[in-house]
Amino acid sequence: MPMNFKTRFYKITHWETWPYRIKYIPLIPVWLWYCLRSGSWWFFTSSNPSLTFGGFEGEKKSEMYDQLPPGTYPKSVYISPSLSFTEVEQRIVSGDYRFPFAVKPNVGTMGFMFRKIENTAQLKQYHNKMPSEYIIQEWIAHPLEVSVFYYRFPGEQRGNITGFLKKEFLHVTGNGRSTLWELISQYKRVQFRLEEMRSKHASNLNDVIPVGETYILSHALNLSRGGKLVSLAHEKDERLLKVFDDISHYTKQFYYGRFDIKCASVEDLKKGKNFSILEFNGSGAEPHHAYGNGNTLWQAQKIFMHHWKILFHISKRNHTNGIHYWRFTRGLNFLKLARKEYNLLGKVEAETKL
Repeated sequence: MPMNFKTRFYKITHWETWPYRIKYIPLIPVWLWYCLRSGSWWFFTSSNPSLTFGGFEGEKKSEMYDQLPPGTYPKSVYISPSLSFTEVEQRIVSGDYRFPFAVKPNVGTMGFMFRKIENTAQLKQYHNKMPSEYIIQEWIAHPLEVSVFYYRFPGEQRGNITGFLKKEFLHVTGNGRSTLWELISQYKRVQFRLEEMRSKHASNLNDVIPVGETYILSHALNLSRGGKLVSLAHEKDERLLKVFDDISHYTKQFYYGRFDIKCASVEDLKKGKNFSILEFNGSGAEPHHAYGNGNTLWQAQKIFMHHWKILFHISKRNHTNGIHYWRFTRGLNFLKLARKEYNLLGKVEAETKL
């Protein structure tokens, strides 16, 4: 469906919706300068030594979970697409998983194929669609999801939190008169994703949503999947920093990246309780606090450049300490495989109505 004038105007005037390549084009010389200074196209690969490719792209989520302190991440089981569905059910039973639970690719991006699974039929449909290994996780019911951007220089005990924000679901609220499709059609934030919404919620489009009831359009809180970001910068303090310093020191390998976390409250997170780390995005993580704070594109780009400078110096220190940058051919081949996987997931996402 071609975009109408209002949709085009919205996208043009909201730089946050632009494809990431366009947002970063003016910054390419900065990135190339760091490649030149380091003598490597893949200078970032030494930033987080225990993550493949430094956690820039294509790393498995299981790598990250294996390095976190026990109890700080959801109970998970890894499912190969080659398993029969009977075998999948057996693993669920043996792991004592209860509906609902979350499913997502072990190697994924932009929230592709993240789903909340409510019953056996949905899981079977998901399993039959997934072309690669995926994760079944307990559903974390904490009401708040936050994002924390953290870095620590090698050899230093304390790190820094540059970004702290909460995520809000992409949703509509019922008025007791309008159908779901009418509510979606009137919602500016999804005007350029109407076909996706039509496909994903096809069975409910004619339902009238009761007054005040929230209908979640996407359970993925990624910015690319419609999640809204709200700054919590005023909540940053020494207690919050200590929580992430302790996590960083657990394996002594997490130096740079963004934690996506569900928690009972900000106060509980600061106390180091009632939280669960859903993901850690390494050297390729965007500092999400560049979005959602009313920043202009230039202000956001300054934040990106500041973080690249930090990434460069962390990587350089680790390189000096004997953690070598990846060779060019190794990095190129790995990147090709990762992009191939992402393209496949994107295609499956577009075809999946679950």
